[in-house]
Amino acid sequence: MNDDRNRSWPGQEPDAPRRAQSGPWPGDDPGPAWPGEEAPRRPQRPTPPRGNPRGGGSPEWPSGDEGGPQWPGEEPARRPQRPRQQGMPARRAVPPPAGQRPPQGPPPSPPEGFRQPRGGRPVPPPGREPDLITHHAHNGTDDFGRDPYDDGYEDAAFNEFADDVEPQDELDEKGKKVLTPAQRKKRRWKIIRRVAYACVGLFFVVPAIAFVITYFLVDVPTPESIKSLQNQPVTYYDANNQVLGRELPPGGDRQLLKPGEVPDVVKHAVYSAEDATFETNSGFDVTGILRAVWNQVSGGQGGGSTISQQYIKQATQNDAPTLTRKWTELAKSFKMNNQQSKEEIITSYLNIVYFGRGANGIQAAAKAYFNKDAKDLNASEASLLAGLIQGPGRSENEAYAQKRWAYVMDQMVANKWLRADERATFQYPTPIARNSNKEQDSGKMTYQLQQRIKDELAAKGYDENKLFSTGAKIYTTIDPAAQAAAEQATQEGMKGQTDENLLNALVAVNPKTGGVIAYYGGPELVKDTAGKDQIGQDRANQARNPGSSVKAFDLTAFLKMGKGLGETFDGSNNRQLGGRTVRNAGDSASCGKECTVAEAMEISANTVFYDMVLNVTHPIRVAEAAKDAGVKVDPDGKSVLYTDDNNISLGGGGTAVTPEDMAAAYASFASGGTYHEQHFVSKLTNGQDEVEFDENNIKSNPAFDDDAAKSQQIAGNVTEALKPVIPHSKLRCPAGHECAGKTGTQQYTPKDGDPKAYNDRNAQTWMVGYTPSVSAAVWVGGDGNKPLHDPKNNPIFGATIAGPTWQKFMNLYLKGKPAEKFDKVAPIGKDVNEVTQTPTKPPDTPTTTTTPPTTTPTTESTDPDDTDTTTPTKTRTRPGPPITPPNPGEGNTFGGGGGIAAPPGSGPG
Repeated sequence: MNDDRNRSWPGQEPDAPRRAQSGPWPGDDPGPAWPGEEAPRRPQRPTPPRGNPRGGGSPEWPSGDEGGPQWPGEEPARRPQRPRQQGMPARRAVPPPAGQRPPQGPPPSPPEGFRQPRGGRPVPPPGREPDLITHHAHNGTDDFGRDPYDDGYEDAAFNEFADDVEPQDELDEKGKKVLTPAQRKKRRWKIIRRVAYACVGLFFVVPAIAFVITYFLVDVPTPESIKSLQNQPVTYYDANNQVLGRELPPGGDRQLLKPGEVPDVVKHAVYSAEDATFETNSGFDVTGILRAVWNQVSGGQGGGSTISQQYIKQATQNDAPTLTRKWTELAKSFKMNNQQSKEEIITSYLNIVYFGRGANGIQAAAKAYFNKDAKDLNASEASLLAGLIQGPGRSENEAYAQKRWAYVMDQMVANKWLRADERATFQYPTPIARNSNKEQDSGKMTYQLQQRIKDELAAKGYDENKLFSTGAKIYTTIDPAAQAAAEQATQEGMKGQTDENLLNALVAVNPKTGGVIAYYGGPELVKDTAGKDQIGQDRANQARNPGSSVKAFDLTAFLKMGKGLGETFDGSNNRQLGGRTVRNAGDSASCGKECTVAEAMEISANTVFYDMVLNVTHPIRVAEAAKDAGVKVDPDGKSVLYTDDNNISLGGGGTAVTPEDMAAAYASFASGGTYHEQHFVSKLTNGQDEVEFDENNIKSNPAFDDDAAKSQQIAGNVTEALKPVIPHSKLRCPAGHECAGKTGTQQYTPKDGDPKAYNDRNAQTWMVGYTPSVSAAVWVGGDGNKPLHDPKNNPIFGATIAGPTWQKFMNLYLKGKPAEKFDKVAPIGKDVNEVTQTPTKPPDTPTTTTTPPTTTPTTESTDPDDTDTTTPTKTRTRPGPPITPPNPGEGNTFGGGGGIAAPPGSGPG
């Protein structure tokens, strides 16, 4: 080892390699190299990478070997300074020792023959072996990741003496950096740009994204869904396909047009009033929306909705003043314009918009204001209607209407849809008087008839909502001639009557189809106790005691058992049957001990039919025969067929039938035993004439037996028994027509305190009869149990008012129609024409072993079949089973029907 610190390595001039690499120092002679060979090099370590692991760049190697100053008379070499990162404050220069001035000019050159290394690690001092490279030695840090040449002191205090250090920023009184005008301008524009970016994102980007999302989420109202909301009037037609009447929906009149049916002049008027850009906009008008916003802010008037938006609002029935509604309305409007044509949109809009006067849609409005179709409107009329869209509730305000008319006309000129010279020729169109355009023939259908038609449709699943939503066309079975005859006959039949309790009803049915051809349930309007008009009750659909008219069903049940018109019973008066006394209506209604069924029907002998039902058919078979014929009981109808006692045989007690059911049931006899379900509707279609159902769906089958021939034979035998009743009741068949029928009377039940004359009064009277082409039932009576009288204060019977009313109707309706006769059928059982001697009469006492029930007061039925005014002798013994069913008359007072009649009792019919 050589301890001379200033000696170089053996055989090598010191720093020759470095000198070769770095070149001579400025102003220095490199000196002679070793003779003959290159000086040996000691091993070199890799040059540490530039840069400081801590981010400040790598330290530069010192300019000389460690161990004190290397230049005589100079201060020790300073270690290299780390390069400053951009933005870091420059270090202050280290001040010189006290009493010294900083050196001026460049530093002196090193001694000759000595070279400072330009890179790499410093040369180790003599006597030490080179250090081994450690983990961090290659990058100038120790094992702890620290720069061994950084003494850890910040020399910021000395930076002020450095030539390359920028001066510190000046701060204001708040400690903030004082900016130059250029810096302030730059910062201001930076803020403006950021605010602009935020506004663009908030007002354009975000709404655009939200609109796209909403577009795909919302559903545009389809034509089908709109159609379901567009309630239209229901139109009723008679059997001749003439308009019988129209019923408006709750929202008013509406008649739908199809695309292409709206004339251009109407469309242009609506565009001028509502949305001049409709043909070109995409569903919403941005300028219109902005204008609407300005109007709201400034207190002006006018909205920004387009026709498409108005259509969506009308279609969805949503008019809530919310941003959510408006937003979805815009999206739906835009989407709809992409899916439907402008022609479809404007047609649908004009079909649903309200114009006032209860008119929804342009077609209904044209009718309501000008009594013409929309296709016939001129520019002036179209402008008035278009102007009323914004204020339909002010349609009768002439000043407002004229102002709106003038505005629309001017807008049509401005948009070049109308020439100025044409505009000058038009005058304000004066609308017709309100409600003066009602259908001329709407009075043919009364409210009562309308309700019965709707009841029938509801039972088939077509309620009001469905009818209005489809604009249903209801083709009824009502024959205008028959309806007119019914109204005339009922009015004439009541002429001269002084009893204010008298009411009437008439129903006629076509036996060949079951269709109701005439329906009169009483006056449509009546006066209440205060003298005000109110809707009258429908008496044709209220159940009453049918009296002796039910005997046709007694006979039907008897014939179904194989018994015939030649069978005989004791027809004498005041017979004891079933523990009670049954009487006839005087001698004229009695027929002796050997009375045939045919004769008993002609004179209406009560004792015969009471005996027949009590001992032969029993009440249950009578009820079945009545239902087979067409009497409808709960739940299908309002009639009641009471079978818990024998009073059904005489049409009293708990049995009550509506006039409609009586006409329909007798129609089964007139048709020759074929049952056709009674109905008012022959065909139902929607507004587009698509058939929902027709008479092919009407139930039809043999009425009284599964065998059609047997059913016809039964019906024919009933007809043979009923034919003589007509002349016996002093009635006549229409000229050239055979007819058959039966009267009926129900007696009044006296109350405590009634005058003695009331004991002979009757409360209900009937006449039911038919020809092969029409069956009609007439009821004349009072609401409930009321004593009725004629102008002479005598009791009324079936042949008093009801009979002549029936005859009047038949003559009016069948006048001029071809003559007709009933089909002949073979008699069933014992033929009445073969009866030559009186057989043994049936026993007076029932053959049943049941104990006679306790007697109770009951009401009796009386029915003399002539117009004799003599009062028949009446026995007041009223044996019968105790029963307390409700009175049907009381129930019918409230417009009901189907209630139970007075307590059961015997008596002639």
